[in-house]
Parts: sequence; C-alpha cells; structure tokens
Amino acid sequence: MLTHVYTCATKDKMKTDIEIALSVKLKHVEDIAGKLHIPSRHIISYGRYIAKINSALLKDPARKKDGKLILVTSMSPTPAGEGKTTITIGLAQSLRLLNKKVIACIRQPSLGPFFGAKGGATGSGQSQVLPVEDITMHFTGDDHAVVSAHNLIASIIDNHLYHGNKLRINPDRILWKRVSDINDRALRKVKIGFEGKIERIDEFHISAASEIMSILCLSQNLMDLKQRVENILVAFDNNSRPLFVKDLKIQGAVTALLKNAIHPNIVQSVEGAPVFVHGGPFGNVSLGCSSLIATKTALRLADYVITEAGFATELGAEKFFDIKCRVGDMHPSLAVIVATLNALRLHGFKNLERHIENIQKFSIPLLVAINRYEKDTDEELSEIINLLKNKDIPAFVADVRNKGGKGGIDIAEKIIELCRQKNKFHYLYPLDMPVEEKIITIAKEMYGADKAVFSKEAADDIKVLEDIGYKNLPVCIAKTPHSLSDNPSLIGRPNNFDITVQRVMPAVGAGFLVALCGKILLMPGFPEHPIAERIEVDDEGNLK
Repeated sequence: MLTHVYTCATKDKMKTDIEIALSVKLKHVEDIAGKLHIPSRHIISYGRYIAKINSALLKDPARKKDGKLILVTSMSPTPAGEGKTTITIGLAQSLRLLNKKVIACIRQPSLGPFFGAKGGATGSGQSQVLPVEDITMHFTGDDHAVVSAHNLIASIIDNHLYHGNKLRINPDRILWKRVSDINDRALRKVKIGFEGKIERIDEFHISAASEIMSILCLSQNLMDLKQRVENILVAFDNNSRPLFVKDLKIQGAVTALLKNAIHPNIVQSVEGAPVFVHGGPFGNVSLGCSSLIATKTALRLADYVITEAGFATELGAEKFFDIKCRVGDMHPSLAVIVATLNALRLHGFKNLERHIENIQKFSIPLLVAINRYEKDTDEELSEIINLLKNKDIPAFVADVRNKGGKGGIDIAEKIIELCRQKNKFHYLYPLDMPVEEKIITIAKEMYGADKAVFSKEAADDIKVLEDIGYKNLPVCIAKTPHSLSDNPSLIGRPNNFDITVQRVMPAVGAGFLVALCGKILLMPGFPEHPIAERIEVDDEGNLK
C-alpha cells in the first residue's frame, strides 16, 4: 500500500510497504503467465508487468478439470480491516513454496477508500501484489469502463426525457442513479434539470456499488454480460410498466465500453505468485467478490485457487456462497477465517465463534488464521489458538506480512489436508423461497437477529418486484460491516436485536435483489484529513 502505516520487520530496520514493493525485482508478466501454461495468444499485455487474460481461455477444450477453491473471509473487523487480502496473497505464496500450482484472486482497490482512509487493498509487507501503484490507481481501466458504462445509461435516460419522453418514463420512478469512484458526500443528493423542461432530484453512489460492477463480476462471457446489461431495470413508466436498458436501445453501446474490462487482469505477488485482480464491488453495499471469470479461469489453470470476499462471514462469505457460487456452479473446498488480536479485543471471542458457526452452516471445512502484527505476543496468540483447538477448530498464526510464504507453511499444509475431504456444501436458502423469507433467513442464520422488520417502502418494493417476476432471485443485503447487526454500535456478538429493512432495490441485470438495512450509505465521504493529502509524485512519476 502506498500510504499504509504498516511496517515489516527486517534484520536492519522496519520497512514500509512501499519500500518493500519498490525493492522487488519484478518478473515479466509473460513469464508469470507462461508458468501457468497460458498460450501467448490469450495474453493481452499492458506493459512489462501487467496483462489481461482473454476470457476466451475458458472455452479452450484442452483445459483440465477445476482445482480446489478456498475462500478467505474474517470475523467482524476493526475500522482498519483484518488483512484478508494479505492472508490471501500470503497463503498463495505458502502453497507455492510447497510446489503447488496456485493462483490468488482478489478485487481491484477503489479510489474512494484509497484516497480516503484505508489505503490500497493490495496486501501488506511481504505479502503484497505488485506493481502496487498501478493496481491501486488506473490499472487497466476496468473501473473507468464501469463508471462510463453506468453513467452512459443515466445520461441516456435523461436525454430521453429531454427529447419528448416517448417511453413515458415516470421521472419520480427512475431507479438508475449515477456513480463516481471518488468519495463525495456532496453528491448524495443533487438536483438536475433540462433548461426548465424537467427538474428532479437524483443521487450518486460509489462505483463499487454499481450494478454494472456486479454484472462484470458475475458474467461468464461477453454475450452473457450483454444479456445482463439489456435486462437492467432502470425505471417504471407512467402506467407502472417496467423499463429496461433494452428499451433504451443502448445495450450494444454499454457492452462495447466493457468489452475489454471483462478480461481478468494478471499480476504477481512479492514472491512471484500469480494473482488475478479483477472487479471491485464492496461487501457492505454490493456483492463483495472478485469476478466469476477470474475465479473460473484460475480454477482451470491451477490446483488451488485462493480468493477473498469483502468484510466478514455474514456479508462477503454469505454472498460468495449464495450468489457467486450459485451463478458459477462452483463448489468451495474450504474457508479460512481471518482473525486478529485487535478484532478479538474489540468484538470478543464470542464474535469469532459466531463467524465459525456461520461457515459451518454451509457444510464446508474451515480453519482460523490469526494475522500476526508486530505488537502481538506469543502468549496472547497461543491463548487464542488453544481456545480454538479445544473446540476442534484448526487454528494457526499467520505471519505472512513479515515472512511472506514461509510465514504460512503450516496453514498451507492444513489447507492441502482439508481440501482432500469431501464436503456437502449447500446454499443457505432455496431460490423459490419468497423474498421476505430469504431476508429473514439471512438475518436469523447469519446475523443472529430475532427477526427482520420491513418498512412500508420495503414491503411495497418486494410486492412490485415479485409481481413483475423477480421473486426467485437471491438477495444481497447492504448493511454496516462493523457489527453483526445493522447498528454499527452493537459490537461483539449482540443478542435480542432486529434487522430493519428500509428498501429492496432491483439489480436484476446482475441477477439479485439488494436489501438496504439500517442507515447504510451508498456514497461514502472523506475524513477530515484523507490519505490524499499524503500522496506525492517525484519528477520521475514515482508515488510517495
């Protein structure tokens, strides 16, 4: 991370993440791809160290059967996060040291958090993905393509209103909002108008919450993406008839903006492990997983694929299992739950127990990896390890930030062992369950809520969506990541609480419904002193 405060212990001094990153002699990306036996015709180079892998590789009949899929998730986080990306990259390096063919799959960082408070989501210390400054900034332009495609739809809707509104769009029932990849609280509510013809209140969301981003992450090929785009529900007309992108006749143009973005990006870790970085939805407001194409491509190429899902088990992991795995017909072999002593101090051991129970409800093996920080003591770490082992939960200290792959060898060996086990993975709910019951099931089973309370607006939303044919879609719940509940102040393992569903919004092109719970914001703001204040560029273009 370019501006992250983390340091990594060495014999000489404490090196910062960026110092470590800049000290690595990178391999040519074609060498990284070549070791995965990717034919050169499928490698789309973006310079020496970055490339895209043509999504057509999935059609290659010579590809072998899929490898093992491992999900990295976590207990409830502290505001700084618990290091899922670091653990994902570190364990890929660990498996590689055991001579296993492995690929890590992570999301691309969003500029909003990067310039705001958390820095780039590219790992840390000796378990980073490189070149960090390119990945964190513009990378291969995927995020810009998402923003452009999304806002093209918004612009065409307003242009249609301006030119006579032949579709009779109801301005008060336009569902499609604009997006930006930069945090900007001033854009949460804006008034737009057309030279006195029509004025209406609109809003911007963060691009990581864009349905286009979710479509990119759930599409299996370009034509699948185009079909999802044309089925995006954008508005209702004056007779309450649903209107879609295909009614605007711009599905081709939107798809054209995304035709290169659909190909997954390949880069490398500090130790030269291949890493796919593709897609960047947030787990609190959206899907929270990297792209399905990247994951399925990796499964064809490697024996082990390690991927992450945003925030904790009740958010990212649940969506990974119930939405992404369902769409991709993927069968995960194992879940790794990341914990830290800081998170345990904040939330308590019972919180970790809850997240263990959450994973167990999907009937797959799991282990706990405690991400070690410099101030952690051996005594504290041993206490947690012993508590977990007394409950028959495999638990290990992960020191991959300081030691790279060597710091996770024992975890990697356990991963190999557990992946040999057959499991009875299943989803949390069937798709034919009523929408309200799906939400209640997630609230009770994942959050520990007593019930879900639906506002009148949410109940009306559900009725409309079920009436027009969308009752059999999975549900993506948007809520705070700082609590198992929808109230960020209820830390630990809260009891005797309800989940309040404010609205249920369509993301039917992506293939799910979004339930907005509690006081969730879809457009973040910057802190008083954002990280953007600390980023500089030298005369050679290097970031500091």
